[in-house]
Amino acid sequence: MARVAGGTSMAALALGLLLPATAHAQDTPAPAAEAAIDPDAPADEIVVTGFRQSLQAALNVKRGSVSSVDAIVAEDIAKFPDQNLAESLQRIPGISIQRDGGEGRSITVRGLGAQFTRVRVNGMETIATSNDGAAANRERAFDFNVFASELFSSIVVHKTAEASLDEGSLGAVVDLNTGNPLGGKTGLTLVGSGLANYNDLAKSWGPRLAGLVAWKSPSGKFGVAASAAYSKLDTLELGNNTVRWAQARFDSVNGTPCFYNSATGTTPVANTGGVYRSSAGCDAAALAFHPRIPRYGEVSLGRERIGITGSIQWAPSDATKISIDGLYSKFDQTRSERWGEVLLRSNERSIDVSNYVIDANKNLVKATLNDAWVRTERFYRESSTKFYQLGGSWDQDLGDNFRFTLMGGFSQSNADVPVESTMIFDDRDAQGYSYDYTDMRSPVLKFGTSVTDPANFQLAEIRDAPNYVHNKFRTAQLRTEWDVTEDFTVKAGGVYRRFEFKNFSSNRSTVVCPTKTTAAPDVVLGTITCSASSVFGPTAVYGFPVTAALSELFTLGNAGQPAGNTNSWIIPNLAAAADFTKLYQRTAVADLTSDRGVIEEVSGGYLQFDAKGDLGGSWRYALNAGIRYVRTDQSSTGYNSGTLVNIKRDYEDFLPAVNFALYPNDDLILRAAVSKVVTRPTLALLTPGGSVDGFNYRISFGNPQLDPYRATAYDLGLEYYFAPQSIFSVALFKKEISSFPVSQSIQGTYASTGLPLSLIAPSAPAFSNPEGQLWTINTQVNGTGANLKGIEISLQAPFRFLPGFLSNFGGIINGTLVDSDADYTVNLPATTPGGGNVAAVRTNTLYQLSKRAVNGTLYYEDAKFSARGSVSYRSPFVEASSATGNVFEGYNDAINVDASVRYKLTPQIELSIEGINLTDAYRDRYVDQATDRNYEYNHFGRTLLIGARFKL
Repeated sequence: MARVAGGTSMAALALGLLLPATAHAQDTPAPAAEAAIDPDAPADEIVVTGFRQSLQAALNVKRGSVSSVDAIVAEDIAKFPDQNLAESLQRIPGISIQRDGGEGRSITVRGLGAQFTRVRVNGMETIATSNDGAAANRERAFDFNVFASELFSSIVVHKTAEASLDEGSLGAVVDLNTGNPLGGKTGLTLVGSGLANYNDLAKSWGPRLAGLVAWKSPSGKFGVAASAAYSKLDTLELGNNTVRWAQARFDSVNGTPCFYNSATGTTPVANTGGVYRSSAGCDAAALAFHPRIPRYGEVSLGRERIGITGSIQWAPSDATKISIDGLYSKFDQTRSERWGEVLLRSNERSIDVSNYVIDANKNLVKATLNDAWVRTERFYRESSTKFYQLGGSWDQDLGDNFRFTLMGGFSQSNADVPVESTMIFDDRDAQGYSYDYTDMRSPVLKFGTSVTDPANFQLAEIRDAPNYVHNKFRTAQLRTEWDVTEDFTVKAGGVYRRFEFKNFSSNRSTVVCPTKTTAAPDVVLGTITCSASSVFGPTAVYGFPVTAALSELFTLGNAGQPAGNTNSWIIPNLAAAADFTKLYQRTAVADLTSDRGVIEEVSGGYLQFDAKGDLGGSWRYALNAGIRYVRTDQSSTGYNSGTLVNIKRDYEDFLPAVNFALYPNDDLILRAAVSKVVTRPTLALLTPGGSVDGFNYRISFGNPQLDPYRATAYDLGLEYYFAPQSIFSVALFKKEISSFPVSQSIQGTYASTGLPLSLIAPSAPAFSNPEGQLWTINTQVNGTGANLKGIEISLQAPFRFLPGFLSNFGGIINGTLVDSDADYTVNLPATTPGGGNVAAVRTNTLYQLSKRAVNGTLYYEDAKFSARGSVSYRSPFVEASSATGNVFEGYNDAINVDASVRYKLTPQIELSIEGINLTDAYRDRYVDQATDRNYEYNHFGRTLLIGARFKL
């Protein structure tokens, strides 16, 4: 139990915990930290331990900063308060998280998505990349699930910009700190913890281990620390998926043929070809939206993490400190999917519809299908993320008034997917399949033809698509501070940063029998012959006959399915099918369309003035004001029409920033800030890859000339520290985003694209006269911008006013309301059967922006026992503009409940039990915002952690 007197000593404790080895001149609290605490105030003795201590330490960091910051501090050394960094961050006002596989992965800050947030580890900007359900993270977003939380001692979130703070964020700069050995106790420190993870859906156990060893010399001039963490757990994801909804014309509807041999002919044409003939039933089914791939399935995830940190610090004198920090993390994941589905997508022409129901939202929510493409699918992926970082810093005081920090280092994050395989069984003439989406989130999917008999299927497709994403950072910085007077400091510095992104992939993908005309000869593959004369009919041979040796029976668990659903089907045996088809012996072919890269070299500097003083009477103030200059040299590569293209450009930004804090008394702070901020363009949009059609003067490609996102940010806040460990705060914020890329088809010159003339085919008319007429260019352009505004409210306090043991309770609650508007080009539904979608402009919120978010924590803590329960709520948000006539897609609201209980057997040993996602909440993803069609509805189960921790 630690007894800390008053605010000053607690502030020192907080700063000792927070400042990483690489921080000195750049992260030392502003002079306002002293102004915010009255050293002459009564030393009110308050006992603070564990979670309460971490809350007070975090409040002192917030209180001692001129700019708007929030912090989360470890309860003790190597003891972060949550099992996941992202899940800790969601307790900060204005932050929401996106989960993957049941755990936090990325964050949004004040409505701006993960790509708008910059993350620094021990003071250096970096990117950590992992894989989600679809693919690797190929963007600037930071994946927090790469790291074990036990490796970190604190998180600091900078919500307003400073000239001295690294640029690149419209949302926030997040600092992750791994510790400070000279800030610990003298002598040897040993900490260890062991937990058993249990997931109740997967019914699996796994270990979670962590340890730290640190030593500080008796003189306090040398310190060394190393920590390690390991975890492994298998989880399940169960539910249903539609892969969006679409409109299409069917072969027949309730027995009425929809296609004939001619416009006036009387002979129906089944399955393919013919001329569509309008009728009430055919038109109604064609204009309604049906699920493209209705399916239930299981996703099993195996996750294994290992992380290691090391830090060496040497302070030969009070004026000098040299630090070296290293971090290594390896995150391995296997993902195995098993689906039973019907492939309506692109196959509606051969499908007969009957017994259908169309609801008020024009959804074909219920139908029986004949000649349906029944498909069972087996997907398997192995991925590995390796993260390395090594950094060093030299902090030096030159006299009493001048100091500098010189720091540099590198980091690398590789997300490698050596195996990404899919095996597919097809039955392309299945009869009697029915679906019922009357309950949109829990449909009944029932197969008429047996899906447990191998004789009904053929092995139709085999795919493997290895892919790799590599990110590298190189950083060098010089930061200086000069105390001109006691109340006025000049800060100046320079920075060089080199970021390199590469994405490359290959594939062994193929269909067993390729599509061909009836005039094509038979194709012999192994032991079967692909029949050229019957490929369009329901009796076509399209793959290898399935045998018991190539298949295995799958039975669906608790996926939220209702009674009457088909819950068992055969799926490909991955190992047997891969061996039979020699999949992994085939030569992988480079996928040039996805190979791309970006190199950015950033150089610049800043000048900032910090001041504090009195405004007459007892009112004090503190401010920082300055400007940051950055030059970005960008090089983008990609394959266009099969040729590797490299486009170079550069641009400059001048980023002024002002933060002002006013102190009417010791407990009240008024804050105001205004700044220019910038986020560099999305990596996927910068590729010059695509195609050039010199015959029709058409170009499709990314746009390496895109401007960065630029915005002006305004903040106004009030903070009232009415008691120890207590705060009431409210903040208003607004961002005017002046540049916002949008997809568009424009008319322009060839030269305006920056592409080389060599991409034009010599036989094309444009080869000899590339500027003979304007080109139609399909690309991304700089849009008109967007606006965002909102409010944050937070209340935190222990319940000391309650009698007896009830005074050991406390609570934290915060809420955020955000609104924004941006214009997007969307595709509206077709209005005639078989017609195309109509492009239109619609105004909506920024992607990934939830208008409302609320987080609450109730805690109890005494000398031996502590407990916490937390609830987080996030309202619906739009993720993308969608496709196939759906207007926007995203996620519905989500509530997550977590809890933990700890008991100290002795001052050195503590027992704990924790629960994550205690309500087993479902992830609810929709397509088409107005009609809320089901895209995905699945759950991940509850996770329990039981274990012990010791400290010596």
